[in-house]
Amino acid sequence: MSDTQDLLFELGCEELPPASLRKLSDALLKNIQQGLTQADLSFGESIAYATPRRLAVLIKDLVSSQADKRIEKRGPALQAAFNAEGEPSKASLGFAKSCGTTVEQLSTVKTDKGEWLSFTQKVKGQASVALIPEIISKSISQLPIAKRMRWGSSNIEFVRPVHWAVLLYGQDIINTEILGLSTSNTTYGHRFHAPEAITIDAPLRYENILLEQGKVIADFNQRMQLIRDAANSAASAVEGIAHIEEDLLEEIAALNEFPVPITGTFDTRYLALPDEVLITTMQINQKYFPVKNARGDLLAHFITFSNIESKNPESIQKGNERVVMPRLADAEFFWDQDRKLRLEERVEQLGSIIFQKKLGSLADKSQRVENLAEFIANSIDTDADQVRRAAKLAKTDLVTNMVEEFGSLQGLMGRYYALADGESVEVAQAIEEQYYPKGSGSPTASSATGQILSIAEKIDTLTGIFSAGLIPSGDKDPYALRRSALGALRTIIENKLEIHLIECVDFALTQFTHEFDLGKTRGLVIPFIFERLKGYCLDQGFTADEFEAVVAVLPTEPYDFMRRLQAVQNFRGLAEAESLAAANKRISNILRKSDNKPAESVGKLAEAAEIALLASAEQAEKDVAPLLASKDYQAALNRLAGLRAEVDTFFDDVMVMCDDLDLRANRLALLTKLSRLFLQIADISRLQS
Repeated sequence: MSDTQDLLFELGCEELPPASLRKLSDALLKNIQQGLTQADLSFGESIAYATPRRLAVLIKDLVSSQADKRIEKRGPALQAAFNAEGEPSKASLGFAKSCGTTVEQLSTVKTDKGEWLSFTQKVKGQASVALIPEIISKSISQLPIAKRMRWGSSNIEFVRPVHWAVLLYGQDIINTEILGLSTSNTTYGHRFHAPEAITIDAPLRYENILLEQGKVIADFNQRMQLIRDAANSAASAVEGIAHIEEDLLEEIAALNEFPVPITGTFDTRYLALPDEVLITTMQINQKYFPVKNARGDLLAHFITFSNIESKNPESIQKGNERVVMPRLADAEFFWDQDRKLRLEERVEQLGSIIFQKKLGSLADKSQRVENLAEFIANSIDTDADQVRRAAKLAKTDLVTNMVEEFGSLQGLMGRYYALADGESVEVAQAIEEQYYPKGSGSPTASSATGQILSIAEKIDTLTGIFSAGLIPSGDKDPYALRRSALGALRTIIENKLEIHLIECVDFALTQFTHEFDLGKTRGLVIPFIFERLKGYCLDQGFTADEFEAVVAVLPTEPYDFMRRLQAVQNFRGLAEAESLAAANKRISNILRKSDNKPAESVGKLAEAAEIALLASAEQAEKDVAPLLASKDYQAALNRLAGLRAEVDTFFDDVMVMCDDLDLRANRLALLTKLSRLFLQIADISRLQS
């Protein structure tokens, strides 16, 4: 068994992009792990480190070499290896030559298909230190870097200029060149606190050495936790609670190697601004954590982090307070100026903003959304006046100063400005909720008007972009159409709205005035939506065959689809389910393959089993009619499960494809009747046993 040592790789750089640091670190670890695994080098625990100026990976207990292998090559069959005189054939001679040996030294292997010439070769495993440089270089080249840069006169490319590279196996340096740098055991600490060279004498001591000698916290997650704890502690000192959003927490960890909290204050007059404006200003512009009181109201404090342990922290505090004041003053100015013009007065400005060159302006889009939203409102008997008003004003906040400065506040500022204009709470809330859900797992719109506006907005975007020929492919989805489709589906399903989505798609497509193939576009949009629905259903714990059973009958209402799906999932738990699914599959095959048409109605039958099945089917038809009318699919399937005994007896006792053509047609009609009973809910023949 090979002995093991720990492997350490560190790449020192100029400050890495904070938004990419975590992704680069995770990818480097994954790439190295895969490289070692592909090289048949076993290892233990793996740890990634990442700071603004370094990416590092520690691999514990990495074997010193590959295991020796015995490789068996199989040659020609024994009967083809020699001629009638027992002399080696060309095939056996060629095989021996390719193995670097003679026919006499070949062995034979016996299998259930015959005997074959074979050659077994022992291949000695390579040393890990010989393989690691290539694994590291390949891992770096495969990092997800959107734009690589060059520096100096070199042709070497990386996300930022590199300055040093550490590569250790145990205490020994693996001498190689990485991105033009000769590897060593020398690293560098904090740019200001510990700029001198630091020697790493063992991989396992890397993290402690960097902290003790370099004033660097190498572990990304540890820095995040330190920042979280320090922010909470600093907020408590001013009798508040730190408002910490994970994205900003991660960004601050990516900006600091040794984060030190600084608490600042600002003029209380700015607390008159909407909380979201202050929070956005502090978070986006300044990378500050806002502070709230126990009731959730903002306090006139913020918490920032310095990448230096200053002897005069008050100067850093004052500097940050001076910097944030103009930002808050700008926000105050935007707030005051924007309210001087009503949202209704901004509608005309939307005509000058292009949404998409084939689809026209934002004014054109707003009109389409208004029409579609009214169509949806009327279909589910909701107040169309509120819906039309919300749709008319929905995009007007995009031309306000505040949203032009802070795009993430779109919709939200529309709600504030609508309320300031005296619009109804329903309309104001809908303007914000048109963008819901904002992400995976985030809430859908809660108001009836907001739900309709959200659905209409997403369907218009989806159908419009498809009609313009800009269909998502692979990972490319610049208009976020997958998110739009899923958002519309979630809004309908999770709010139990009885909306015919395909009718909405058809209505939306008729509104576009540019030249496009409506039928072709429809044929692309609807499957695209159902693909998103399938993903949603699988995430909810349903299986692919359950989904296929329901989609086979093409329900047009997503909420109705989910009710059927739930019924099918519950049905398959019944004792009768497997037998009935198999019977329906058999019925489907018989009807599909038969050259004879079923009778228009079930006529005279001969056998007791088929007469009994017809009677049971007719009674079941009467029983499930009211259940289907009330969309109680679970009860309907439970009732149909009672047909199992008659169905089983029918297939045991009756020959469907008999010689009597009239009787055959009647039996086919009986099977058609039985199949249609189930197809009113789902095609249970799609269920796998």
